[in-house]
Amino acid sequence: MAGVDEAGRGALAGPLFVAAVILPFPCAVSGIDDSKKLAPARRRQLAAEIKKAAVAFSIVRREAFEVDRLNVAEATRQAMEEAVLALKPSPHCVVSDAVKLPGLALPVIVEAKADARYLCVAAASILAKVARDEVMEELGRQFPEYGWAENKGYPTPQHLRALGHHGPSPWHRKSYAPVRMVVSKQEW
Repeated sequence: MAGVDEAGRGALAGPLFVAAVILPFPCAVSGIDDSKKLAPARRRQLAAEIKKAAVAFSIVRREAFEVDRLNVAEATRQAMEEAVLALKPSPHCVVSDAVKLPGLALPVIVEAKADARYLCVAAASILAKVARDEVMEELGRQFPEYGWAENKGYPTPQHLRALGHHGPSPWHRKSYAPVRMVVSKQEW
């Protein structure tokens, strides 16, 4: 069984990441949980352990312009299907965290909050979150005014103030309402 999850869906900036993971049974990695419940250092440690222990894993990245072009739901769905199809060996079934995957020719269990119930989905959430956080920390060094090293591109008050003051960067998702509002004000 493979688990698939995403990171960055609600962010105003940066790429969307999706990971798919097949864990061995039993899994020797302890402490795997929903990535949002783990401290950043623990997530990084677990990501390294998951990569070593996994039967297979894949990580897929969708850039902000792709999210804008497709919409976030479609970008997420396509990336999830791509991540699952990249797994070698192929899984017999997939557990998805709340996203239907009609492009897969295998059974898919779609469940909200699957990252809190299925170890393989929690592992995928950790890999996706760690990969995205690394990119956002690097982008934060390039664009310190937005505070991405801390907020990871999510709409915090600091990020929204910086967006209003500096305008959008090339990494902002222009289709998202707060960014769209700033762009429309700049066009006046």
